[in-house]
Amino acid sequence: MSTFAKRERLLLADLLEAEGPEAPTLCEGWLTRDLAAHVVVRERRPDAAGGLLIKQLAPRLERVMAEFAAKPYEELIQLIRTGPPRFSPFQLKQVDEMSNTIEFYVHTEDVRRARPDWTPRELDPVFQDALWSRLERTARLMGRGVPTGLVLRRPDGQTAVAHRGAPVVTATGEPSELLLFLYGRQNAAEVELDGDKDTIAKLHEAKELGI
Repeated sequence: MSTFAKRERLLLADLLEAEGPEAPTLCEGWLTRDLAAHVVVRERRPDAAGGLLIKQLAPRLERVMAEFAAKPYEELIQLIRTGPPRFSPFQLKQVDEMSNTIEFYVHTEDVRRARPDWTPRELDPVFQDALWSRLERTARLMGRGVPTGLVLRRPDGQTAVAHRGAPVVTATGEPSELLLFLYGRQNAAEVELDGDKDTIAKLHEAKELGI
């Protein structure tokens, strides 16, 4: 596994363990037990995980998720720490890096920021640059459902277009915060929005931003 993906995996597992199975998350309708089950199913049950993307497979995903959520919580945490099974594509370093670094970072923040006393993590510049690199490559895809024009801007002035259109909102923040914003965590992401007041309100009301 890649350095970032492995680090974020272990941070998520430790946090889920510390919070226990009944803690809130930013994922609507999910407690920490549900989030842990999601992570395990995504890696270990590709026959069901397709329901994350294909609507027709969603009922199967829900059934399998319920089966895993019913397992002992400690078992789920251990499965997350252990990682994917031996012949899973997630065992490939490139796949792990591209698929799991963001997955685990976002879900760690889903748990952290559901607490009333949360504070932002201090992330090293190398990790922020890695997240920005992913945002630059995927911003258009991630922003396909944005209801307004949207430009992402780092504090140093680097920009990426998430959605072409007018009127335009510019979201300024660290790559980690912009990533959370694009993943639909608008109310928990520390970004500064610049644009027309009504357009910004419309952006905040969007339940999902293309994900």
